[in-house]
Amino acid sequence: MGIKLHFVIEDLKHRLQREERGATAVEYGLLVALIAAVIVGTVFTLGGQIDTAFQDVVDRLPGGNG
Repeated sequence: MGIKLHFVIEDLKHRLQREERGATAVEYGLLVALIAAVIVGTVFTLGGQIDTAFQDVVDRLPGGNG
């Protein structure tokens, strides 16, 4: 009986470890999606200002458009 119980416990431990890895992968995926959303939002919000700043630098350089 003790050997059977040992195998049942080992099987349960293996299943729990496997489920934790799956949950961790989902959590990392959600974190990556959140970071990507923040980057996209920042680019849309500040994109015009950054473009204007770079264009000002180009215009002030010798041989620039300005």
